[in-house]
Amino acid sequence: MKITTVIFDIGGVMVGLGRIRFFNQFGFAPGVSEQVMNSTVKSVHWKELDRGILTDEEVIERFVKDAPELEKEIRLCMENVHGIVYRLDTSIPWIQSLKERGIRVLYLSNYSMKVARDNEDAMDFLSYMDGGLLSCDYQVIKPDPAFYQILIDKYDLVPSECVFLDDLEANLETAQKLGIHTILVKSHEQAKAELDRRLEEA
Repeated sequence: MKITTVIFDIGGVMVGLGRIRFFNQFGFAPGVSEQVMNSTVKSVHWKELDRGILTDEEVIERFVKDAPELEKEIRLCMENVHGIVYRLDTSIPWIQSLKERGIRVLYLSNYSMKVARDNEDAMDFLSYMDGGLLSCDYQVIKPDPAFYQILIDKYDLVPSECVFLDDLEANLETAQKLGIHTILVKSHEQAKAELDRRLEEA
């Protein structure tokens, strides 16, 4: 099995997820932080931020419509979501080690322009990669196979020569159906070790 390309998800793989810490920082009454988190990042409408068709304000209005009693808190939290993801010191060295082995490194991620814009410091690894796709730029999200196909076509990928790393099983299932090898990310150490084994076997 020849591997020429490694494809990374971003959230939970190349950046850490800091949701609980982010919502707790506002000092809400007990239980309110969790309610606001459930009404925003865990809401079905969060995917619309990632899809990038609706404006940020249109999505926020949907959050508020579903939880009007939390409007003040929702708007406060959504004003700037810096810290909802955080930088991982392991990401750039990981990318560099792969490129030193002659591997092309890409990303494929459900990601909103707002999260990317408010968390530029956590996204500094992107400039080290060879390219990739954010869902907000293409108005399609994983696990829709159309999103993966755009990546395949844009970078002339041979699916059997690619490994895709994601922390969600559903996203890996689509990749597998397209002939892409996959690794479920449970921790950085586990994912890196498994990827190294795959590359050594290739």
